[in-house]
Amino acid sequence: MKSVVVFLFTPLPTMKIGHLDLGNRPVFLAPMEDVTDIGFRLLCRQMGAAMVYSEFVAADALVHMVNKSLQKLQVCEQERPVAIQIYGKEPGPMADAARIVVEQAHPDVLDLNFGCPVKKIAGKGAGAGMLQNVPKLLEITRAVVDAVGNQVPVTVKTRLGWDQQHIIIHTLAEQLQDCGISALTIHGRTRSQLYSDNADWTPIAQVKSNPRINIPIIGNGDITSPQLAQQAFEQYHVDAIMVGRATFGRPWIFKEIVEQLDGQTPSPLTTDWKLDILKQQVLTSVERLNELSGIRHIRRHLAASPLFKGIPDFRQTRIKMLQADTVQQLFEVMEYTRQLLHQQEKAQTL
Repeated sequence: MKSVVVFLFTPLPTMKIGHLDLGNRPVFLAPMEDVTDIGFRLLCRQMGAAMVYSEFVAADALVHMVNKSLQKLQVCEQERPVAIQIYGKEPGPMADAARIVVEQAHPDVLDLNFGCPVKKIAGKGAGAGMLQNVPKLLEITRAVVDAVGNQVPVTVKTRLGWDQQHIIIHTLAEQLQDCGISALTIHGRTRSQLYSDNADWTPIAQVKSNPRINIPIIGNGDITSPQLAQQAFEQYHVDAIMVGRATFGRPWIFKEIVEQLDGQTPSPLTTDWKLDILKQQVLTSVERLNELSGIRHIRRHLAASPLFKGIPDFRQTRIKMLQADTVQQLFEVMEYTRQLLHQQEKAQTL
């Protein structure tokens, strides 16, 4: 009688935020103002993003029921799991805003923004500005966890510190965990760096390796390719990664990253397919808003797309793209761009 050899495969561990199972080595869409609207979030989910984040919403505006901010709470079931991110600088309004978000949007995750570096937010003490007032930052976090933490996981997104002389993330991570948050996203820059220099992932890895840290650590900053995504997991051992600016005009980066992480043979993403995805993004934006507002909202995505890099003398075409006010005008420019791309591909094969 022949013996039978049985191979037992241990399933890879999955990453969880609270009870929300996000799979192994998940990739998230970062929250970005005037970028991660419902249409773009849905497209990125379709491309493989494990979870998507809303544009950040001002707590004070929610408390005062400002319509534009309330509109940011719109969520569709097809995009779940989805996180709503809020920011503010006082515990009371932040807790009240959190209750409004949970009641109206029923998000899968509620995220607190302690990382936005732009002057109009950080300069007023909110966002990354909270890194200069850690006691208040922790007070806000406790207030929000106490208000809604029994209904939805509360998470935080922040930076390494205010500047290079004040890298506080190692201590801050423990303090935030003690406040009851369910996960922490760390952008590998200080507030003073804004988006300059290279993101430093070493402090992120140090937080992750801290034996006292038991919540998931999500790494963010300069994930611009599938190779860098894989490196983030293998070298820095984070639980998840978050992709931000690299998604501009390139929502398919999630598909590329997921295939790399899964060891799959990369799908042949043709120029025509990518251009059609961008056109789909245009139509979704127009449908969600109106023609003029939708075009204005989306055309900077197009102008920033790496799809068009390397096309000779593309500047004038980009200007036309940014000046288009109707779908017809924009699509005419995009179809002209398709011809340029085909010519470029043909020249490269000669």
